[in-house]
Amino acid sequence: MQSNVGMVKPELTELPQVSDRMTFIYLEHCVINREDSAIKVTDLDGDVYIPAAAITTLLIGPGCKITHRAMELIGDSGIGTVWVGEHGVRYYAHGRSLNSHTRLLVKQAELVSNTRKHLDVVRKMYQMRFPNEEVGSLTLQQLRGREGSRVRAAYREQAKTWNIPWKGREYDVEDFSSGTPVNQALSSGNVCLYGLAHSVICALGCSAGLGFVHVGHECSFAYDIADLYKAQTTIPIAFEMAAKVRDVFNGKVPSDFSGMVRRRLRDEIVKLHLLERMVHDIKYLLSDSADEDVQQAVYLWDNICDKVENGRQYCEERIISNDSNNNDEMST
Repeated sequence: MQSNVGMVKPELTELPQVSDRMTFIYLEHCVINREDSAIKVTDLDGDVYIPAAAITTLLIGPGCKITHRAMELIGDSGIGTVWVGEHGVRYYAHGRSLNSHTRLLVKQAELVSNTRKHLDVVRKMYQMRFPNEEVGSLTLQQLRGREGSRVRAAYREQAKTWNIPWKGREYDVEDFSSGTPVNQALSSGNVCLYGLAHSVICALGCSAGLGFVHVGHECSFAYDIADLYKAQTTIPIAFEMAAKVRDVFNGKVPSDFSGMVRRRLRDEIVKLHLLERMVHDIKYLLSDSADEDVQQAVYLWDNICDKVENGRQYCEERIISNDSNNNDEMST
């Protein structure tokens, strides 16, 4: 049996920052393996090699087979892995990303558990959507209504720009092709945006389930973060691609329409530097001092000084100290 040791597991400092990586890659009907430090993807057309530490999110669609060795490399490289359905429009599960500390996670849990602090984060999120407006005096219900109006206006504006009929957001999760081209494009694009947000959240050590605007779902925080960028990304792209179906394909949706949408969204994400913005915005929402460097990943909790150094035998030291005192007393 041939040995395939591959690369040595990299140190955290050797891996590219999440904001410096590529966005996402969608795979279906292929075998995913590894060769040294690359993900090897094999289908009927041959082999493709993907640098493991250079991507953020791997969307694994139907018909994929993935080896244990590939998952080992993916885990060591900190790649977010999301299992999705056909056309990439249904979320099934995700694999863990590389976390080095829980500082942001602890802060996130603190903020989401305190009503006043929870509301402060929600206001921050809405303020990011309305940068030129003062929303501090609005109630949560008023903010929610303002956001609904903003999204509806974005749909109407794009429908007018691209001359696309728009009757509202309608789709059937069990029948993707039954939707209109713009609704199909919205479904494909939004899932990619959710997957990207999910991976960035995990890479930063946060929880995708502890949301602020959205609550009660395992992806609540991913929905919160993705919603910050839909009006700039998936909504205009969906109407643009629907217009392309009308003008280039004579109204007939091509078989690879979802792939076309994903590639168009990927280009826009790169253009807008969305990965860097997600990292910055998550840190801004959870902690103003989140850019501090973290040298130690594991501490021991202490009720007096918050945390103490890990990897020391504190109990033994106390026992030795007590024994020394007893011996001194006996010798006296």
